[in-house]
Amino acid sequence: MPAPKNDPKAEPVAKSEGRKPWKKKSPVEVVLEQADKLKAEIAEAEEDLKAKRRQLDKFEQARKLFEGQ
Repeated sequence: MPAPKNDPKAEPVAKSEGRKPWKKKSPVEVVLEQADKLKAEIAEAEEDLKAKRRQLDKFEQARKLFEGQ
């Protein structure tokens, strides 16, 4: 059964007061921001790749031990 229209619980929640007002960015600012985001993503991906390479090295060493027996 649908809720009545004048139900106080059905009213939308008021906007939070801690939100910053929207500021229009110039195209240059947008491009620079996107470049910074990409740099951060690349750095994170490189760290992940290094960790996976270390793990692969450990597995390769373990394989050598198993094959040596």
